[in-house]
Amino acid sequence: MTEAPRVHLSRSAREAYRALDVFAKTVGAIADDAGLDARLRELVQIHASQLNGCSFCVRVHVDRAEAAGATADVIAQVAVWRDSGVFTERERAALELTEAHVFIHEAGVPDDVYDRVGGILSEREYVALSWILVAINSFNRVAIAGRYDVPPREGEQA
Repeated sequence: MTEAPRVHLSRSAREAYRALDVFAKTVGAIADDAGLDARLRELVQIHASQLNGCSFCVRVHVDRAEAAGATADVIAQVAVWRDSGVFTERERAALELTEAHVFIHEAGVPDDVYDRVGGILSEREYVALSWILVAINSFNRVAIAGRYDVPPREGEQA
């Protein structure tokens, strides 16, 4: 059974998508000013996208993580970060905050997570990371709602 195509939100309401894109660029500038490195930013966006089930955004951020110097092994470990030794203390804090943001409807950002992450990241870093997570969760919802396609890459088999 073939699924009917979905409305492609970024094409159907370009002004709204452009505003989201401008928002994401603003968030990126805030993250730059806070000193959040590209690898950390991409790892959290991969993890949020995994947890939200957004294959389109996982693909985008895996490519960007590789460009930021993350190896295939590190990227593969994101889903199991709690049991992996490949992440820095800062990355672990960021990945924990990522989970709190994805599941924010369950308990907000719990005090223990807020305190633990706040003991590792500066307030500016915490704020910048939180805005990155707001942005990626928004992009995930746009892509998931539209069932954005993730075709095999050239030379790959489906």
